[in-house]
Amino acid sequence: MDLVECIEGRVSVRGFTSEGVPPELVTEAIRIGNLAPSAGNLQARDFVIVTDPGTRRSLAQAANQHYVEEAPVVIVCCANLQRISSYGHRGKELYCLQDVAAAIENMLLFFVEKGYGSCWIGAFDEKAVSRALSIPSHVRPVAMLPIGRPKAEGGKRPRMDPRQLMHYERW
Repeated sequence: MDLVECIEGRVSVRGFTSEGVPPELVTEAIRIGNLAPSAGNLQARDFVIVTDPGTRRSLAQAANQHYVEEAPVVIVCCANLQRISSYGHRGKELYCLQDVAAAIENMLLFFVEKGYGSCWIGAFDEKAVSRALSIPSHVRPVAMLPIGRPKAEGGKRPRMDPRQLMHYERW
């Protein structure tokens, strides 16, 4: 699969089979994610890999998304505020979030290429996720990625014409 096919093939998957995800595939996804650019190459991102059914249930409740529990693996992608502290306020409020987002996109595309699906979940109770995973106070959970084999093909959502999004020289 070439890169464009991979990008075009990425859809949000909200239903998973019971087939597991090999641990070495998850490790490789994290490696691929961490190849993404990061401010000052500080790599201010950390990943919590969750396979325990009870913990997945807690994450599903924190996100109010039942399918999170159904996925055999959930990767919680976090911003490490301590690692980015040399950039001050902007580093903690923006750069580390960009670092995590870039890593997430790499991982999502990697999983598509390997035949797995996911959904980028950003809406959840951060405190509940932090409690469930014993995340330290200098780390912020940014997104959850439930990972697994899709139960069904995901549907393509309509996209705006790129010309509606483009501005030349000025807004």
